[in-house]
Amino acid sequence: MKKTAFLCLAGAVLAAALAGCAGQAEDTGNRPDRVSPGGVKPKLGVAIYKFSDTFMIGVKSAIKSSAKGIADYELVDSKNSQPDQNGQVDGFIAKRVDAMLVNPVDRTAAGVIIDKAQAADIPVVFLNREPLEGDMQKWDKVYYVGAQAKESGTMSGQLLADYWKAHPEADKNGDGVLQYAMLKGEPGHQDAELRTTFSIQAIEDAGIKVEKLAEDTAKWDRVKGQEKMAAFLETYGDRIEAVLANNDDMALGAIKALKAAGYFKGDKYMPVVGVDATEPAVKALKDGTMLGTVLNDAANQGKAAVMLAAVLARGEAPTRDNVGFDITDGQYIWISYKKITKDNVDEAD
Repeated sequence: MKKTAFLCLAGAVLAAALAGCAGQAEDTGNRPDRVSPGGVKPKLGVAIYKFSDTFMIGVKSAIKSSAKGIADYELVDSKNSQPDQNGQVDGFIAKRVDAMLVNPVDRTAAGVIIDKAQAADIPVVFLNREPLEGDMQKWDKVYYVGAQAKESGTMSGQLLADYWKAHPEADKNGDGVLQYAMLKGEPGHQDAELRTTFSIQAIEDAGIKVEKLAEDTAKWDRVKGQEKMAAFLETYGDRIEAVLANNDDMALGAIKALKAAGYFKGDKYMPVVGVDATEPAVKALKDGTMLGTVLNDAANQGKAAVMLAAVLARGEAPTRDNVGFDITDGQYIWISYKKITKDNVDEAD
């Protein structure tokens, strides 16, 4: 009888202890339906399309610094694989994160991610790669943080137009037409398409006639940019009078190929324009091998995305007051670009 009573008592104590442990281990997070009285920081699931991308390195750094004291996070590398990223999103949902911040590998796949997020009632902020408009309209807890690619295209074209007008010697053959080569980013990516289109439109709007000699995709990659530029030079040689690249890495690759062909020595110069104002591009501006770039503000994109995701995770309605950035059309935060040359290169820091 005593033995039975002892076992019952021990069982009760063990059950109570287990119940206490379970309560401590429960993922309270900071979702609207389970906010802890102690104000536990929200947990964010953050997926970056590729950690090795030069621009995203800056964004990733901004995310880490901005999250301090604001939110806990799990940061993962999707390694430029949409299937991998889809699996990572599934993992975030299984862990019941409070909000997701996703830099999609393929922007057309955002709809699938939104469907998953909505089913789990987890707000999602897309970053730097804008989902299709129809996907953005699927749910009122979907947001986008990025920059207007049209603006960066216009600015890069203006940089080249200003140089052309100020340097008559840039017209090597004296025909009054700017013969150019274009290095494009990822095919179908909204930034690649818009930067390509609006850079040329800006040059034409400045009253300059243009002729495209060469255009190819280098997929945002420096090595591919070098390879494509080397091929352009082999075919067109000195007929090329300027190079436009959809990002700095491709522009830097082009510069390396141009250096191998004898450019940037003596009077042999080629104006090269990129986009992003990354640290290596700033160095190229200072040493005179890059004509100009357009600041794509990684610091503020990362900060805005974290602040917005944290507000959503707390179940609050995002406003300029609690996010720190203007919200356009109820779902978008746009970070402005800026033209950067050797003359104002310190403004890229």
